[in-house]
Amino acid sequence: MARQRYGFVRAGAGALGAAVALSGCALVGPPYAAAPPNAAASARRGVIQQPNGAQPGTWSAAAGQAEPGSPGAPPAPPNYQLGPAAQSLVAMARVQQRSGNFGLAAETLDRALSIEPRNPLVWLALGRENLAAGNAAQAYGIARKALYLASGDTHAEASAWGLIAATLRAEGRNQEALAAERKAALLSVQ
Repeated sequence: MARQRYGFVRAGAGALGAAVALSGCALVGPPYAAAPPNAAASARRGVIQQPNGAQPGTWSAAAGQAEPGSPGAPPAPPNYQLGPAAQSLVAMARVQQRSGNFGLAAETLDRALSIEPRNPLVWLALGRENLAAGNAAQAYGIARKALYLASGDTHAEASAWGLIAATLRAEGRNQEALAAERKAALLSVQ
């Protein structure tokens, strides 16, 4: 009987320890999310301060639109850039591609995709690598994925349309390639 009770106590202590550890994970935020000064005192009083003293949904009387940065304002269009690690891997893949190591370049770009899977610039680099390796159909699919992810960033969208045009030309679909080139040119002017 004592042995059975000891087993229950041990199992209960293990479960309690796991619950405490997991609840601690929920309370710890990312290291870059620093709280503003006096945030704890304001939160205790039920007041959530807005950045720069802005009020939620502040409207500019002159323009009739929400002020930039306020919660009522439309979000700024994205401007994709590669992070340092992905940028290094993409540069390494370009060198590998130039030397004819297409398989190694694809592996390097897959590593970059594991770091930034939602960045259309990494997908564009992978599409260019596939096109250079002679995989036009696969490069077309990758370029469409990059176009989907680039929504709102006109520079990335123009690059995606340019890659789509190149893949269509490689497949001999010249009329479609011409239409894609027009879309790329239209976006690059904006």
